[in-house]
Amino acid sequence: MTLQGRPIAVWAIPAAVLALALALLASDLGTAATRLRGLLFDAYQQAQPRAYQDIKVRSGFSVRTLDADAASLHRFGPWPWPHAVLARLARELKTGHAAMAVFAFPLDTADPTNPRSLLGQVPADPQYDPVRATLSQMQSPDDDLAAAMSQLATVTGFTLGSSVAARAPLVRAPLHFSGAKDPFAHVPQFALASGAILSVERTSLGVGALNLRVDADDMLRRMPLAFRLNGEAVPSLAAEMLRVALNKPALTLRSNDGDIGLLGSPAGVAAVQLDGGELPTAADGSIWIAFSGDKSERHISAAALDSGRVPAGRLANAIVILAPPGETLLTPSGTRDTASVYAESLENLLTNTPLRRPAAAIEAELICLALFGGAMIFLFVRFGVLWSGLFLAASVAGAGFISWHLYAADRVLLDAFSPSLALAIAFTAGIVVRVSQVRGARARVRSAFADSLPAGVIEQIARRPELLQLDGVSRAVTYLRAGVREFGGLAETFKDDPAAFTRLMQRVLVPLMDVVLARGGTIDRLTVDGFSAFWNAPLADPEHAIHACEAANAMMETLAKINEVVTHERRNDGVAFMPVEVGIGISTGPAIAGGFGAHGRTAYSVTGDCAMIAGRVQQLSAQYGPAVIVAEDTRKAAERGFAFLEVDYIAAGAHDEPLKLYAMLGSPVMRASPKFRALLTFHDHIFQSLRTQQWDKARELIDQCRKLSGASQKLYDLHLARIDYFKDNPPGAEWDGAFRQILH
Repeated sequence: MTLQGRPIAVWAIPAAVLALALALLASDLGTAATRLRGLLFDAYQQAQPRAYQDIKVRSGFSVRTLDADAASLHRFGPWPWPHAVLARLARELKTGHAAMAVFAFPLDTADPTNPRSLLGQVPADPQYDPVRATLSQMQSPDDDLAAAMSQLATVTGFTLGSSVAARAPLVRAPLHFSGAKDPFAHVPQFALASGAILSVERTSLGVGALNLRVDADDMLRRMPLAFRLNGEAVPSLAAEMLRVALNKPALTLRSNDGDIGLLGSPAGVAAVQLDGGELPTAADGSIWIAFSGDKSERHISAAALDSGRVPAGRLANAIVILAPPGETLLTPSGTRDTASVYAESLENLLTNTPLRRPAAAIEAELICLALFGGAMIFLFVRFGVLWSGLFLAASVAGAGFISWHLYAADRVLLDAFSPSLALAIAFTAGIVVRVSQVRGARARVRSAFADSLPAGVIEQIARRPELLQLDGVSRAVTYLRAGVREFGGLAETFKDDPAAFTRLMQRVLVPLMDVVLARGGTIDRLTVDGFSAFWNAPLADPEHAIHACEAANAMMETLAKINEVVTHERRNDGVAFMPVEVGIGISTGPAIAGGFGAHGRTAYSVTGDCAMIAGRVQQLSAQYGPAVIVAEDTRKAAERGFAFLEVDYIAAGAHDEPLKLYAMLGSPVMRASPKFRALLTFHDHIFQSLRTQQWDKARELIDQCRKLSGASQKLYDLHLARIDYFKDNPPGAEWDGAFRQILH
């Protein structure tokens, strides 16, 4: 591998890769680092989940979910259930000696079955006054739910978001913090919130935000405890469940004051302060949930509760969570319903057993990556691939062991996967550089012809340099010249935007050259309006004429697609655009092929009449209509592969040998079609009439030929103009049938 002809040091590329990896992991660009860490941490939880046990002994509470299962939906109807049903379930939970009911869904809409909602439909006639009085005295299901909730500790929620709020919530216990610096800068901020209906919210002992947060891969790994509403720190539903369970007036979060790591950082949340100690959190006030998996012991069917089939003691001192059916979340333990996720989080909170990700973990991981990466590169340069590879394997194995041990023993999350992957990529980059240096000679051969020869030809020459005969050799070649028609006029339309014109030329010509290379052609010369190419050199190609015609045909298909895309883009920009036309001239004949090498580059070309003829044919092609015009030698060599139609017999000067020119119209299938055969017959008669100076007959044949499918009106206009010229300027009895005046 070289840079401007000088070898790159073997350490430079792996060092650059290592530096890039450090930057990506530190900045979490594109959430790549978060995704990689998530893969490792999820694998740990799947391999060794939290052991499940009823936490009643440790915390004084059991955690249960009240499921809206199929039997419950059959019993109470589809979700959402009427508030009268919720009130009934709340009373049954109270009867079962539950400690708390948690409604983990919005209750911000009044029950539609409220009798008072019918008052507006009662006629104003006095005779309906008793009806109005009766309806106004009937108990509202909303009030019934509030009354049932007043008999039991309940927690309800509000929704944070940017939409117009139904009603701002009554936050029971805003979060406090201890420490010198406000830790809530990392906590998600919202401008609006929609609270529960007032009677319900006033009865609730706890009111928290229902919002959950998933990572970039849609996986829920953490439970938020804090949000900000218009700058004020407010608790989440999980935080309020914890506060009410502990009978605390408010939760206090300790600030880390930014005193973490070597360089410090903006202040964030360090922990939740509890009576018996602290519960560690992430800087944004969330906890990493230690999942135990979906356990049947947590679940109670709402239908079973209503029918009295819940065993005695299942609800005693239980915190019961009800969430909407069908709402599921991706978690490390699989797809889980919302109530189960809240239940697992509450078990973590009440027993202080969440996973821990130290605040300085990222910094520690980056320092280890830098140290081990530097050591690996040193070994690579000093002792070679083997020793550096052994060091890499030992480093990866050691980091993996330490990371797993910390998780299995202490539930601490340390990322070994991302640094190990970065080390492996840097090591691979070093190997690539080493291999590149070893194969330098072959790379130089490839680079010398990278812009002019097909990849397959370059590979053959790289393997067998003797195939490239720079001394010169005579052989028959097919030469192609392609150029943009009306180049000057097209450039004039872009005079106010030359950069756009340059981009357009690149968009047109580069794909056309790619087509040539893909079909075995060698790029010869580039000009402002096009390029030249040839076949059958430097490697032999017995079908060179057919391959050149195939390339020309594919170039026209590619150009049509390019014009379609560019026209659409320009139309969207409100700019008129005429499609780019490219004329192609092809000629076959003898030539001398050869070249020379200098300054690390190799010049290779062909010299012969075929190159000159192809250029002249390309210049003339615009007057015939069709894009691809070939000389007679090319037509003879490629006739079995394409349909050709004679379009002219022309000479450069009075004594020059005239050329028969043909338009390439399609494949052998077209050549066999009745329409083409009819057109071919007409053309044979037209040119026979022209050569015998039967001007009126030629004109009549042209008029008939215009009506055929595939006929070029531009071509016939040209020949009619020539007929008029010859009538005024008879060519004489010795005329060979070629037209010359146009070239004078």
